[in-house]
Amino acid sequence: MAVETDNFRRLLRTVEALSDLGPELTAERDFSETSRRMLAAVMEAAGAREGALFIFSDKPTMLTSVAAEGFALLPEPAFIPLLPKHAHALSAARGPIVLNASTYSVFLSSNGNVAPELFKCLAPLKAGGKLAGVIALGRRPGDALYEDSELNSIDLLCNYIGLAVQNHALSQTLAQRVTENLRLMASLHSFYDTALEAFATAIDVKHVNIHGHSLRVGRYAAAIGEAMGFEASEVAALRSGGYLHDIGKVAVDRRLFAKPAALTAEEYREVADHTVVGHEIVSSVQFPWPKIHEAVRWHHERSDGSGYPDKLVGEELPMPVRIMALADTFDAMTSARPYREPLPLGSALNDLIKMTPQKYDPNVLQALLIQVRRDAVGSNRTPLFAGHIAMNIAPPDVDHLAASLQHKLSRGKAYVI
Repeated sequence: MAVETDNFRRLLRTVEALSDLGPELTAERDFSETSRRMLAAVMEAAGAREGALFIFSDKPTMLTSVAAEGFALLPEPAFIPLLPKHAHALSAARGPIVLNASTYSVFLSSNGNVAPELFKCLAPLKAGGKLAGVIALGRRPGDALYEDSELNSIDLLCNYIGLAVQNHALSQTLAQRVTENLRLMASLHSFYDTALEAFATAIDVKHVNIHGHSLRVGRYAAAIGEAMGFEASEVAALRSGGYLHDIGKVAVDRRLFAKPAALTAEEYREVADHTVVGHEIVSSVQFPWPKIHEAVRWHHERSDGSGYPDKLVGEELPMPVRIMALADTFDAMTSARPYREPLPLGSALNDLIKMTPQKYDPNVLQALLIQVRRDAVGSNRTPLFAGHIAMNIAPPDVDHLAASLQHKLSRGKAYVI
């Protein structure tokens, strides 16, 4: 009768442990804490003084401890390399295993940093028939043996714990794959960025008067996108589009870029055709960013339809194209040309305001003003205009320009609230 009462009490404790484990297995806490709680539940159900929870990995085939309790000399972490026969035996086991001198070598190797003889009972943790881990129990009070009642309780709990351990392993694998993919993407983007920088330099080197133009347009376009809250991948696309926007100029006679006088109609058409030629070049290349060809073809389009080559109007211009158009014009205005000196920063911005919103998007110009102000107060970690444009404009002057833009857009209307 006493034995039946003890078994009944143990079953109640097991049920209680299961009810406690439910929230534990789904709680959003560190897995090391969850593993300690799961191990404690099994040790309580088994009446064990010592225990350890191991996670199984197949590459390399090994058991590695994530929680331990009661052992005086167990390393942290403990690890046990497994031979194929050990992994197969643990996977094939139908429940907890009581260990003895003849079974240690069946399930465990002695090549790790822990002696298998420390353990008196093994409970394989499985999910979907696959081994996820092992709970290894040591001595019980008075060195009592593990009987069927304890083994049944252990088995009941380990069915649930196996699912939790497997879920953790899957999440770790997924996180690792995501990290590896992100690292690969970063490397790929870095490769593209470096390669396209080289292309930008090659595009500009043919024309002595526009050295660095494509690199700067890419930088300005990316900065505008950042100020407008674009995602990192969209910013990367803007920078790459800027690097390549003038790639069609490789087909233009270099003498036209050095001509100090006005171009003839025929010469102007030859220069303007660089947008179409560039579009043909990039359309045959598969980039990570699918909209680059639009920036190359349409960066000379204007909101009022006065641009080229397709005379697009207003909303027909995608936002990246509007950004590229402004970045391209801004660099052209602040750079020297054979027929004029570069415009001072304030004058260039003021002229852009005069042409907005007729030719340029006001939100894009506002984003450029934000970056100019950041440079003026020194809050940009890498100054946007360093080495090219003299930062001879104060933050209040930028604020005045921004106010002028807003006043123009509202047509001077005042609203009383």
